[in-house]
Amino acid sequence: MSTNKKQKTNKLRMILRGLLVIMGGFIAAYGLETVLIPNNVSDGGVTGLSIVGSQLFGLPLGALIAIINIPFIWLGYQQIGKTFAFFSIIGIVSLAVGTILFHHTPAIIKGDSLLITIVGGIILGFGMGLALRNGGALDGIDMLAVLLSRKLPFGTSDFILFLNVFVFMIVSIVFGLQGAILSAIAYFIASKVIHIVEEGLSGSKTFKIITTQPELMVETIRDRLGRSATFNEVYGGFSREKFKEITCVINRLEETKLKEIINDIDPKSFVTVYEVAEVKGGNFRKNNIH
Repeated sequence: MSTNKKQKTNKLRMILRGLLVIMGGFIAAYGLETVLIPNNVSDGGVTGLSIVGSQLFGLPLGALIAIINIPFIWLGYQQIGKTFAFFSIIGIVSLAVGTILFHHTPAIIKGDSLLITIVGGIILGFGMGLALRNGGALDGIDMLAVLLSRKLPFGTSDFILFLNVFVFMIVSIVFGLQGAILSAIAYFIASKVIHIVEEGLSGSKTFKIITTQPELMVETIRDRLGRSATFNEVYGGFSREKFKEITCVINRLEETKLKEIINDIDPKSFVTVYEVAEVKGGNFRKNNIH
């Protein structure tokens, strides 16, 4: 591929990513303004603090989202890079503008607390996940959690949980205890949807298998599942015996079938399974088994 053609392809890819981040921002704003906020339910993070500030002081939600996120965008630029900061600016601006555009849109659900938290969480999570999948963020609190986890002996998820507990305590001042609890449930649902959108519905898993019949196992996986596999030589820590360890990457839909194959050939084989966030390159294509 020529340099000019490659540059053009990269530019088109960046434009597409930017459009998807913008779309994610507007989807999240729609969930906030037509489901959550009209029913006194908030979000976590910077968006949650912005909602509280808007309700207490009568300030425009979009302006608060943009202003409060400024230091976090700078933090993202310092810790992650300028591309991430650029797409995060696009996403946060889209979220802020979206809340202004959808502010007078009638609520699509009223009264049913369970339905509100589920639908609101799904819409919000889908929008935020779409932005994250394409290299941007709609909320700066995650960037702060990443920085704190590097400085202190706690994980990123621990800090996200701690920071959001603080946010929901503030939310309870405005929306009451019930509103804070519903907000926490909606945030939990949104976080699960973000995970699904980022990794895809199917996802992938890596199986590492130590068996007494490695060649037969690989041949059967290829014939019955249409997947290839690789060998690694490993040694038992106690027996010092040499084994062939099989590594096979599959999608989630194939997991049950692979377990059946393992059980049929060698029920006593040692198997470990790992979650895989993304698979690229190599020969991950599934072969036709029919």
